[in-house]
Amino acid sequence: MAGTYARTTEVLVIGGGPGGYMAAIRLGQLGHSALVVERSELGGECLNRGCIPSKALIHASLLYHRLKTDGAEIGVTARDLAVDPVQLQTYKSAVIAKERQGVQTLLKAAGASVLKGEARFTGPKTAELTAPDGGRERIDFSYAVIAVGASPTAFPGFEPDGTRVLTAWQILSLDRIPASLIVLGGGVSGCELGEYFARLGSRVTIVELLPQILPGLEASLSRELSVALEKLGVSVRPGTKAVGLERGGDGVRLSVEGANGREELSAEMLFLTVGKRPETAELGLEEAGVRRDARSGFIGVDAQQRTNVPHLFAVGDCCRPPMLAHKAYREGIVAAEAIAGLPTRFEFQTMPSVVFTVPELASVGRTLADAQAQGLTAREAKFPFAAIGRAHAQHATGGWVKVVAEEPSGLLLGVHAAGEGVGEFITEAALALEMGATVRDLAMTIHPHPTFSEALEEAALLWLGEPMHVAKRGSGAGRP
Repeated sequence: MAGTYARTTEVLVIGGGPGGYMAAIRLGQLGHSALVVERSELGGECLNRGCIPSKALIHASLLYHRLKTDGAEIGVTARDLAVDPVQLQTYKSAVIAKERQGVQTLLKAAGASVLKGEARFTGPKTAELTAPDGGRERIDFSYAVIAVGASPTAFPGFEPDGTRVLTAWQILSLDRIPASLIVLGGGVSGCELGEYFARLGSRVTIVELLPQILPGLEASLSRELSVALEKLGVSVRPGTKAVGLERGGDGVRLSVEGANGREELSAEMLFLTVGKRPETAELGLEEAGVRRDARSGFIGVDAQQRTNVPHLFAVGDCCRPPMLAHKAYREGIVAAEAIAGLPTRFEFQTMPSVVFTVPELASVGRTLADAQAQGLTAREAKFPFAAIGRAHAQHATGGWVKVVAEEPSGLLLGVHAAGEGVGEFITEAALALEMGATVRDLAMTIHPHPTFSEALEEAALLWLGEPMHVAKRGSGAGRP
């Protein structure tokens, strides 16, 4: 593109990630035209630099590690078992390319147009597109959906350099396995990718400022993962502050302060994963009249994803936490339906979350501590995977399901689980919470045997004091 052009569209969608492309697809279904402007690749961070590539690599590492550690016991052995980091990257890239093409096909089927470049508002109903070759184009629109996402944050002295200090985006593209790795930040990305490298042979240390890794997650889930990481050989350092960093030709040296006082940690690389910040600073929001929080960068929205300017909407990571792709999906759909004039709202009882570690962790709804802090009379029951047949058959007995419910009504308040496949059945718990189900409803739902999901039914029975696959205790969890 050269020179300056102009075009008109009904809806301008800035960002082709989960929230943006879902908005464009839903708009097409409702008979409205959309123009999607994406500066990088369709699919956004989730598809290209987050959810999908990390899960592809994690899957590969699990195949390797399970054969190496569990294979002989169950009668499966492999000679000359090895990891090819270059082929791992080839596999990951093929998965991304296939998914990206799928998004392109869906947008085309919905009648949406796609332009590559960066868009910046020049007024409430105008924007300027800068193409990769420097060409500029004016875009006039009636509505806009802002879906620009967020990018990794850093702080002075710890800036990523792509060689010794890497962000999640950079470390996912490593075609070698570092001998040692410090993970600065014990959130989801830090735990998932730290564990990935540990399975493939790296000596990994996870440093987290707050008292537990996976801050904000149900405390027993965090403890469960901490134990599993330590068994894998990962050093977990919660309550530890990074105070200095030195970079050298052979690695990095991180100065930390924690329970043991000041220490020096050394590794070949540092993985920096201390959060993300919305990409809203360079959008020209002031010219459009859109307000954003000066401190956080989030754009304020209402229940229909509208900003303070009624024809401008925002979805996904740029408008409010939590920064989850499935949240962005729903927000994009709501924004599209609001533009089409439908009576829609982004409204939910609870938001499920999954951490793809071993054990897998899943959570939805209130914890017992949350419920009690809100003045509710509540109780929990915890059922172990070791008491279900599928767990033994699949050599995956480590794990459990915990239900939290109100007394005496039995109204379900939350479900928290650790173990194989829990991310696949946490949606059942989310649906139960959305529908106002009781623990009795869960207990009366017949679950297929043998599955890991049976642990959800059994946890409900245990809460009721009617356990089938663990012995009932006179004073244990469950109703006498």
